[in-house]
Amino acid sequence: MTQHRDEALTPRAIVGYLDRYIIGQEKAKRAVAIALRNRIRRRRLPEEMAREVAPKNILMVGPTGVGKTEIARRLSQLVRAPFVKVEATKFTEVGYVGRDVESMIRDLVERSVQMVKERKIEEVQETAAAHAEERLLDALLPPRKTRERVADVMSMFTGKAAREPEPVMPSEEEKQQEQQRTNTRERLREMLRAGKLEAREVEIEISEPAVVGVPVMGAPGMEEMGINLGEMLSGMMPKKSRRKTMTIAEAREVLKAEEAEKLVDHDAAAREGVDKACEEGIVFIDELDKVASSGSGQSGPDVSREGVQRDLLPVVEGCTVNTKYGPVRTDHILFIAAGAFHKMKPSDLVPELQGRLPLRVELDPLSEDDLARILVEPENSLTAQYQALLGTEEVALEFGGDSLGEIARLAARMNRETENIGARRLHTMMENLLEDVQFEASEMAGQTVTVDAAMVRERLEDLVADTDVRKYLL
Repeated sequence: MTQHRDEALTPRAIVGYLDRYIIGQEKAKRAVAIALRNRIRRRRLPEEMAREVAPKNILMVGPTGVGKTEIARRLSQLVRAPFVKVEATKFTEVGYVGRDVESMIRDLVERSVQMVKERKIEEVQETAAAHAEERLLDALLPPRKTRERVADVMSMFTGKAAREPEPVMPSEEEKQQEQQRTNTRERLREMLRAGKLEAREVEIEISEPAVVGVPVMGAPGMEEMGINLGEMLSGMMPKKSRRKTMTIAEAREVLKAEEAEKLVDHDAAAREGVDKACEEGIVFIDELDKVASSGSGQSGPDVSREGVQRDLLPVVEGCTVNTKYGPVRTDHILFIAAGAFHKMKPSDLVPELQGRLPLRVELDPLSEDDLARILVEPENSLTAQYQALLGTEEVALEFGGDSLGEIARLAARMNRETENIGARRLHTMMENLLEDVQFEASEMAGQTVTVDAAMVRERLEDLVADTDVRKYLL
């Protein structure tokens, strides 16, 4: 199945998938499509050659709100790869208070292991459901207690094997009782499967792992690894169990989840998750321009910014990061960095980091036509979202005439005259346009609201023209 999916992920198909959600930005789409396809090609190479093929990390340059983050996020969804998005401004140089850059790799590995566990749990759902059904039947009809045989105590002292007790044949009455219990259990099974007992309450025993909430203090970044005494001793400390009363419907889900956890080999899932993060992981580093420095001074915040960049160097190039699942190599993790770079330039990054982001893609600012297309063309577009939301109140929302073009025109005008925040401006425009409708929708069931160009101008023209208001609104 994985091989079939890889065959279908041609660069043209990847770009076509991204076109469903992101308008324009063809250069960026082509760059990430090629980078993704090269990862698939690398897996087909001999192992010795594959080790030498490093991913071509990408630097996206463009104003905010044009699709940089969305491209990376949709890409990870397409390939079902471990993906984390981090803000470069959250990191500090080693020795300062804050997160160190290696924490993003630990986050990636954690996400990867979780993905593998979720897949393995999904694979054992059928078996887990069968085990949960047996436990429900035990709760509805507790099994008979069997008499335990007393061991031959003398055999412990003499060293001789205990004599096998002679089998005791059950009486006719005991056979009838056992048959009756079996028939009753099967009738209960049929009623369970038919859903006739869903509302019935039952008392079940659920296990709870013993938790010791004392953190282990260690080297910087250790707290990110989530190591504490509870995890270290979880295999040694007995699990607590308690009895709880709930309906059959609730108990089935609780028991199914518990049985699925027992069926999954967590050690194997952790190993697979680490391998998946190393080979398929994608790290998106946003706001990289915020840690760039002009190079004019060697004191103040610029020192810390350059320190963050230099800490990024080994991680992006390839190093070993310690995680709670073991050491992880970053050689083949794909790094996609992005930034607006409206005050700084990519050349303000330290040269070594520029070299580790060899592919530079510039994203275009959104035009008025792009904004108009964004309102309707992507799957689950902004207009479709508002129509669906109001539809839950039985209010039909329609956009007539040139209303969408007018919204795009005003949004483009605000982007030109104030801060250019790209497609995010459309959220502001739509909220202000439909504020009254959303407020009164619960009292308008069965009605149709038609938005035309005149209504758009009436509601938004003053907002766009009022410079005082624009100081406080997007």
